Amino acid sequence: MSLFHPLPAYTMTSRDKVLDLSQPHIMGILNVTPDSFSDGGQFDAVDKAVAHCKDMMAAGATIIDIGGESTRPNAKMVMTSVELQRVVPVVSAIRQQLGHEIWLSIDTSSSEVMQAAFEAGADIWNDVRALKREGAAEMAAKLNIPIMLMHMRGEPTTMNNLAQYEDVVSDVMTELQARIDEVTSVGVMRENIIIDPGFGFAKNYEHHCALLSELKRLQTLGLPMMFGISRKRFLAEVLSNTGLQTFATTEPAERDTVGTAAGLFALQQGASIIRTHHVAMMQQAVTLWRQLSAHSKNPS
Repeated sequence: MSLFHPLPAYTMTSRDKVLDLSQPHIMGILNVTPDSFSDGGQFDAVDKAVAHCKDMMAAGATIIDIGGESTRPNAKMVMTSVELQRVVPVVSAIRQQLGHEIWLSIDTSSSEVMQAAFEAGADIWNDVRALKREGAAEMAAKLNIPIMLMHMRGEPTTMNNLAQYEDVVSDVMTELQARIDEVTSVGVMRENIIIDPGFGFAKNYEHHCALLSELKRLQTLGLPMMFGISRKRFLAEVLSNTGLQTFATTEPAERDTVGTAAGLFALQQGASIIRTHHVAMMQQAVTLWRQLSAHSKNPS
């Protein structure tokens, strides 16, 4: 019996583009903030952001996720005017300089920011708050674009106190389904929804282990899945549990190898989109998955 399973056959459309999610896609992270936990301040100038986007595209990213608000634990809320100043010029510059083929996702919970980014050329709304802010679901319905709904409890300032579950996988599925029902009730099209189990948000080490090992259960929700664990604290906890001093690191970038392994494991369980800081490394893993998957269908 083959260990390699095809991804669920979903497609997403935005403007005149079609995203085939029966194939894996790498979402490169582009933080245009001064305070993101891993790369804050590195790409908060437009020229640096465009150059990094170009590099990630060359390395294999088919989606670029642009964020103007840090959502790390205990992060403070950013004013909408500030988020607009960070995000919209970058979207405009990417479209002007790099064209329209690359999919642009906006990591925001603000309907105002998303509308402005859409008008500048963005394609996807990635909302860690799952459209809970006032007017967000209605704006998503109006824009009629792909929406990523992430599981989180509370806010970045309170989420770590809300990590109590009876069965984390079942509870995440139930809470995601509740959001799906809520947003579709106000006009968001089900076929526009991508789910995100929310690694790093309102979950501890044990919860992450359970969720990653049983990620395939989320396929029963009948929607495509995005997986984002890149450089998060759970990966440092995994490495520290080896007992080897070599792995005792607090530097987020030094978690890329184990994060890539986690991404490959998620891909094998049905996640179509892998969100990462290190696109080239993830692309190597995806290339291996593609070739082994093809071989399992047509063994010599």
